[in-house]
Amino acid sequence: MKTEIHSLKPFLILWSTQSLSQLGSAMTSFALSLWLYGRTGSALQTALLSVCTYAPYVVMSIFAGALSDRWDKKKTMLACDTLAACCTAAVLVLLKAGLLAPVHIYLLNILSGLMNTVQQPASDVAMTLLLPRGFYQKASGMRSFSNSLITLLNPVLATALFSLMGMEAVICVDLMTFAAAFLALLAGVRLPSAKPGEAGGKESFGQSVRSGLHYLREQKMILTLILFLAGVNFVASAFDAALPAMVLSRENGGETVLGLVSSCAGVATLLGSVAAALLPPPKNRIRVICLTMLFSLGTENFLLALCREPAWWCAGQLVGWLLVPLMNANLDVILRSTIPVGMQGRVYACRNTLQFFTIPIGLFAGGFMVDYVCEPVMASPAAEGLLKGLFGSGKGSGAAMMLFILGVLGVVICLVFGKILRKYTYTDGQ
Repeated sequence: MKTEIHSLKPFLILWSTQSLSQLGSAMTSFALSLWLYGRTGSALQTALLSVCTYAPYVVMSIFAGALSDRWDKKKTMLACDTLAACCTAAVLVLLKAGLLAPVHIYLLNILSGLMNTVQQPASDVAMTLLLPRGFYQKASGMRSFSNSLITLLNPVLATALFSLMGMEAVICVDLMTFAAAFLALLAGVRLPSAKPGEAGGKESFGQSVRSGLHYLREQKMILTLILFLAGVNFVASAFDAALPAMVLSRENGGETVLGLVSSCAGVATLLGSVAAALLPPPKNRIRVICLTMLFSLGTENFLLALCREPAWWCAGQLVGWLLVPLMNANLDVILRSTIPVGMQGRVYACRNTLQFFTIPIGLFAGGFMVDYVCEPVMASPAAEGLLKGLFGSGKGSGAAMMLFILGVLGVVICLVFGKILRKYTYTDGQ
């Protein structure tokens, strides 16, 4: 046991400190959403915060992966984290000067998203290099565990700091967590090199970019899984745009309730992460991925859309997020076990583009539909009767209507791709 812990020490240092930094960043993002929605009352303008973060991530990921496979992973992570922290510091300076406006946050989020685009594939490969193959599922469970804690804690901590001490306090905490992660990576983690010849150093940059796409075209199972999760991400991101508009606008909602509802997702993923780390490998990982997403999308959206009480909104988050870590753990094992280490940066980056390009689209579509379609419909005489009976009345009822639409769409996506993926199986060691 002691030998295992010692061999995992670099991974544990990297995992714990990077998770701490991610908590600080998540708190800032949540607090900025509260700050912006409080000033604009617009679901679309608030959703654009995340759109600006994800857009460069989607557009540039393919190129970033090729660079990641050619560059030193540790130096890449340090540089990108530093520049992202500078963006956060710029928000603080503008806020203290009384000059902060939505356009400033959008531009800084674009720069921060670009840094994350380069940093993410380097971080993914770094984790693989630090882990023995037999620990992939346990490590994935641990990463899901930390992500769950972040989801659980960041709304509560951000709301408390934002309400009691203001936006400046949230940003200061973010910068302190960055400093801790930076120093730990700089002084406490030594990354082993990829095997000679695996990094694609003899390829031109253009060949490196194309090789990641070529690999995915050849691996039909992985490509189909990625496209399936792209559809899931569209539904989930549109949900993220609609949820604050519903909870903040309801009479029994508000900032505190939104923080509580969001934290319930963290509680659920925390429990799911423990299960993912402890459960034995399933017989068919692909089937687990499909069924967990069908359960999540087929319950959460409907509970939040059709129920009016915060207790039911919390229940919806708990049920909807409980099995997500199990899906992530099985997907992570498939990818890390199938893709050669020397190609993981390129392939993961291509995966990021294909799997996550629907996130900015979903965020924009969710915000647009709430502001310009669903809310006007629910405010019109045509909503009298059935629609108001289902989704209530007043501001926020349109967001509830949007959540119901997303529930139907999510079930359809899971059923269609479940049928396509039925012909594939993945067994550990194949």
